[in-house]
Amino acid sequence: MGQALSQGRFITFEGGEGAGKTTQIELLAQALRQRNVDILTTREPGGSPGAEAIRELLLSGAVERWDGETEALLMVAARRDHLVATIWPALKAGRIVLCDRFADSTEAYQGRGRGVPQERLAELHRLAAGAFAPDLTLVLDLPAEEGLARAARRGAATRFERMPLDMHERLRQGFLAIARREPDRCVVIDARRDIAAIHAEIVAAVRERLKIAC
Repeated sequence: MGQALSQGRFITFEGGEGAGKTTQIELLAQALRQRNVDILTTREPGGSPGAEAIRELLLSGAVERWDGETEALLMVAARRDHLVATIWPALKAGRIVLCDRFADSTEAYQGRGRGVPQERLAELHRLAAGAFAPDLTLVLDLPAEEGLARAARRGAATRFERMPLDMHERLRQGFLAIARREPDRCVVIDARRDIAAIHAEIVAAVRERLKIAC
């Protein structure tokens, strides 16, 4: 399935740990529903029964449980199931899909963060998704140390949150590099600000880039 066949719109939220993606997805979903827009919110890894089972494998256990290549294979397996079971059917039905993480997270985490060559990740993405890509990606950016501190306040840390700070710094730079490479798709949002200011900028980006009232 190619992106041109989608009747709906696919909006992804990216960024490091503690960037506030979940909060901002909920706020955007509320704003769109107030306009009677049909919305689906979902996440990666996860978003379908099979992918949620893989999520548990990826987020739990010791930091050294998987190497970068194994993580990438698991992530892409989860993504394929998520696309087939959840995302593509919703888009065909004309819904707007808001997704917490997608392929950019694999490039940033397993590529920049864990050292898997980008050409291998690109091959895996083509296997799982073909030419499919988001219509809009919102990159919530803040310093890695601040993001990890926010994440720690949520409670028990996931396997990724327990990885070293320098890995999180690398993946932050990975997200910013993706945004520079694909400016027509990506908008970088300063996530150091208060929730309302971030939401306002996201709404403006959705209106400007996708011509969706919210």
